[in-house]
Amino acid sequence: MASSRPPGAAYDVAVVGAGAAGMMCAAVAGQRGRRVVLIDHARKLAEKIRISGGGRCNFTNRDAGPANFISENPHFCRSALSRYTPQDFLALVARHRIAWHEKHRGQLFCDESSEDIIRMLRAECEAGNVSWRMPCAVDAIDASAGGFALRTSSGLVRAARVVIATGGLPVPQIGASDFGLRIARQFGLRIVEPRPALVPLTFDPIAWRPFAPLAGIALEVGIRTGEGKRVAEFREGLLFTHRGLSGPAVLQISSYWQPGQAIVVDLAPGIDLAAELLGAKAGGRQHLANVLAGLVPRRLAEQWLAVAHPGAGERRIADLPDKLLREIADGMKRWTLVPQGTAGYKKAEVMRGGVDTRDLDQQTMEARSVPGLYFVGEVVDVTGWLGGYNFQWAWASGVACGRAV
Repeated sequence: MASSRPPGAAYDVAVVGAGAAGMMCAAVAGQRGRRVVLIDHARKLAEKIRISGGGRCNFTNRDAGPANFISENPHFCRSALSRYTPQDFLALVARHRIAWHEKHRGQLFCDESSEDIIRMLRAECEAGNVSWRMPCAVDAIDASAGGFALRTSSGLVRAARVVIATGGLPVPQIGASDFGLRIARQFGLRIVEPRPALVPLTFDPIAWRPFAPLAGIALEVGIRTGEGKRVAEFREGLLFTHRGLSGPAVLQISSYWQPGQAIVVDLAPGIDLAAELLGAKAGGRQHLANVLAGLVPRRLAEQWLAVAHPGAGERRIADLPDKLLREIADGMKRWTLVPQGTAGYKKAEVMRGGVDTRDLDQQTMEARSVPGLYFVGEVVDVTGWLGGYNFQWAWASGVACGRAV
């Protein structure tokens, strides 16, 4: 995509990163009459939007609010989220006549394709006469008289203001990098240590060996981690993998999990498992494994018993003492594991951490110590839950910045 202005021309705003937050910011600023250039190193526009939601883009969550986000400075996101809501984005979607549907827990998806959202954002940028430099790598950004000088692979770009919308570190195979974090450090901003979030959890291969054959088994669970006031809990689907655990429940809890910390899994949420097992004793000729198989997937029941209580699964439940049945029930309701780590940025959906929001203005996203420098989207230390929340942060932070630059 070529620029509509000659190389070296001055712009009011240069937005680095043509993803969700970057395009939204550029479109809003351009439609306010600002001369905007949007720069991205990728050859393919908005690849992370394209692959999201299984190709249908879970573009927001109807219930998104500050409580659904994690940050070292948790109140920072309130301003942007309150000024640009899921209903505001839905109004934009409606203007572009994009059909959508709602899945469980307020998750909204395109009926057809994530390409609909990309085309919409591109059209909004065109409505603001945004200039494009793509593919175009930014080699350096320097403060200069009247703003900033961006040294790029297609020449020098001068702009009064610069917006960094380069995203986080996940999915490096489609071009993710630490560019935004490096720029923040260059200009003296603090960084909350980044790490993978919304990511599968992995376990020591030897310790996990008994459960590796369960790969592919899925069930709804309760899951929690943390202590005291810092406990996080979810009830979602869990998926066994060869290396550990995945599925929505685990992706959610991974954003809160700290290395060395345990996770606690309730394999039968909403069920009084002790009462069920004790009730099955009356005249019970079934084996314990068969009773449990009526409450959780059979392969899981058999393998969990084989590891935790060898031999118990093959015994008639009527022959087992109440104390043992209560112990088994408690173990399955509070299965405690300590992950070895995560599946890393290749499998993570987002990055936790990033530019410290205590160094940014919550109304505008501007760096407090560097007038004219802004950060939006995933590069900022605001991380949403699974289910459209991170897109809503991209839209909201992009709009807040676009209205200010």
